[in-house]
Amino acid sequence: MTRLLTGLALALLLATPASAAPAAPGFKVKQLDGPRSFDLREMVGKKVVVLRFQASYCKPCAKESAALSRLTQRYAPRGVEVLALHVQDTAADVRRFMKAQKPGYTIALDPKLVIGNRYGAKGTPYTVVIDRKGEIILRHAGEGAITRLPKVLDDALTPPR
Repeated sequence: MTRLLTGLALALLLATPASAAPAAPGFKVKQLDGPRSFDLREMVGKKVVVLRFQASYCKPCAKESAALSRLTQRYAPRGVEVLALHVQDTAADVRRFMKAQKPGYTIALDPKLVIGNRYGAKGTPYTVVIDRKGEIILRHAGEGAITRLPKVLDDALTPPR
């Protein structure tokens, strides 16, 4: 009997298709200083999303802000939405960050890490890319995501053959 059950379990494992990338948890936030809301569920099927967890007090976040703005400008026409969620931050501090950095991407607040915890953010910056199917295709902790993003986004935007 044990041999039969082991054989069935093995057969099921071998017959299971390759697993997809993990699904991105849905969320909705109001844009800081803007009328618009960002609802991830509305993006599925339409856009590739770059989700950047950052903070006003994070030096690498400030250092990479201009590059993230350029990336936003370059990829927005191709169907990429960039959202920076400022974690453990106050609206006043984020507004000062925005005044200094003049970001060309959408900013919202996640002061209690509600969304950050759902995405496994362990510090800033933390970058996640979500494809059009709503699946997470990149998680990058720390600096340097900006240099990886063009390849990841180009691949995500290329239609399957």
